[in-house]
Amino acid sequence: MFLLCSYAAWAQDDSAKVTSLNEVVITATRFPKKVSETGKVVSVISKKDIENGNGKDLAQLLSEQAGVLVNGAYSNPGKDKSIYLRGASTDYIVILVNGVPVSDPSGTGGAFDIRMFPLEQVERIEILKGAQSTLYGSDAIAGVINIITKKTTDKPAQGYAGLAAGSYNTFKAGAGIYGAAEGSSYNIGFTHYKTNGISEASDTTATGAFDNDGFTRNAFHANFDARVTKGLHINPYFRYAHFKGGYDGGAYTDADSKYEAQMITTGAQARYGFANGGLTAFYNYDEVSRTFSETYGVYPYKGNKNSLELYAHYSFNPHMQVLTGIHYNKQKMNDETATPKNPVAELTSPYLSFFLRNLAGFNLELGGRYNKHSAYGDNFTYSINPSFTFNNAVKIFANYATAFKAPSLQALYGPFSANADLAPETSATTEAGVQTALWSGVIDARAVYFRRTVENVIVYGPSFQLINLNKQKDHGFELEPVVYINKHLTLKLYYAYVDGKVTTKTNNKDSTYANLIRRPKHSFGINATYQVTPQLFVSTQISSYGKRSDLYYDAATFSQKPATLAAYTLWNAYASYGFVQNRIKLFADVKNIVNAKYTEVYGYRTQGFNISGGIRITI
Repeated sequence: MFLLCSYAAWAQDDSAKVTSLNEVVITATRFPKKVSETGKVVSVISKKDIENGNGKDLAQLLSEQAGVLVNGAYSNPGKDKSIYLRGASTDYIVILVNGVPVSDPSGTGGAFDIRMFPLEQVERIEILKGAQSTLYGSDAIAGVINIITKKTTDKPAQGYAGLAAGSYNTFKAGAGIYGAAEGSSYNIGFTHYKTNGISEASDTTATGAFDNDGFTRNAFHANFDARVTKGLHINPYFRYAHFKGGYDGGAYTDADSKYEAQMITTGAQARYGFANGGLTAFYNYDEVSRTFSETYGVYPYKGNKNSLELYAHYSFNPHMQVLTGIHYNKQKMNDETATPKNPVAELTSPYLSFFLRNLAGFNLELGGRYNKHSAYGDNFTYSINPSFTFNNAVKIFANYATAFKAPSLQALYGPFSANADLAPETSATTEAGVQTALWSGVIDARAVYFRRTVENVIVYGPSFQLINLNKQKDHGFELEPVVYINKHLTLKLYYAYVDGKVTTKTNNKDSTYANLIRRPKHSFGINATYQVTPQLFVSTQISSYGKRSDLYYDAATFSQKPATLAAYTLWNAYASYGFVQNRIKLFADVKNIVNAKYTEVYGYRTQGFNISGGIRITI
């Protein structure tokens, strides 16, 4: 897409140092900007990182980042995945694909299901932390994850294919073709994934009677970039994913339940670039259908979303820039049992941001967004983001931003517990930190403290109807040092701390309690990568998670009960070797080398020692 072409014109080699102040990102401001010129907290998973993770899926790759935990990443491969960013749940995160928001209009929280997106289609990922509703609208309370799909080559046609197999009778295959000529390009591909998996529920009967819950996914993508005239590109795209599998009946409970889901995403983006800025417009359509088949019945969920957006950025001079735009979103839930039937919600949001750039090292972003919702009315969000960079080696920054989450169609009008009078959940986030590049880039490091308050949190009320009640307060700290021992050997480390509690008053009495279930207060990771020769690459990664609390449903008492999940550490390793100028690559990926016993969700199994290997060919 042209957005990526513009990005490529600014960006350095994608294998550049991840936390370098000179790296160029697009998600922080919606147009290319050096990390040194923005106070936003952005982490990058580069093309090289993804290529060196052939045995992983998207959930596992995201879990290796500071402040990001994907619960279920190492459980049964087909189990639902919940992203926690700085302790906040998936519902508070916006997922973008090439800068365009994607979501599930049929779901309770509206969050995008990352199982639908194969890692084989991904070129790069940018993770933007903190409240981002001023730029990205509803749901961006904790941050934004921008998935950037694969770029094309400069040749008219080039093909690729890959095969992999591994534990649990897992098989992956993919193939595609891409190319470019006279300023236009294309990328078309298909991936297939199938695994027998493991039993989702833990079996304490010692009989081995629990069946495995398999998972199958097929995904197709087609991206085009048509150069219409100088500076103007139009980029139509189409993505389709279908998956199905089995799931169990709850903690320690086997069941022969099945699910099936499909997603269609299609649309087009147009971008016109000129000397001092650019104009971007896009239309996107998402359609999601999911069906759950259980002993007690079949439960379908269907919905679609239409999104339109127009925005432009302009540089008045080298030190002053502006971004302005308007977004329109219309969601529909296809449900005859809802009240009203097949309900619709619309959201219209104009926004404006000003940027001061490199005034003797000082940078500032000021922005605001007005939101008009067809159900709850209107609200306003804003952000203040100053930063100062010394000698392009040390950056200090601070952010204060508000954000919101509009109630989903299921919450407003669904057949169970809905409340059409729900207000949006609102938040305010403060963060401050420092980022440095020391000794000519030998060490890059970033330290960030954040504090987030969310009000009007939607919970189940006394009559089991959804209401706005809770006030949530979270805070934490992240430390991310990267050490470049030499140009071939790199150590990337992180430590993250997060804690949170509900501070709602009941009967005018404080009823504060900790509630970040399945989220550890402490997490630590280290990833060592070594390009041994131009052909041989090896890496090893250790992730450690502190103890966590959890809740489970007790069928005997018809109530939720607390549980404590023990701390655990995972050790993984990867190696690849290239032939014929690296056009042919063999790889092997080993996870949980020491066969650690651990739990991500109370009463559910996790993967023991497992291995996968395969081949990737570029023609």
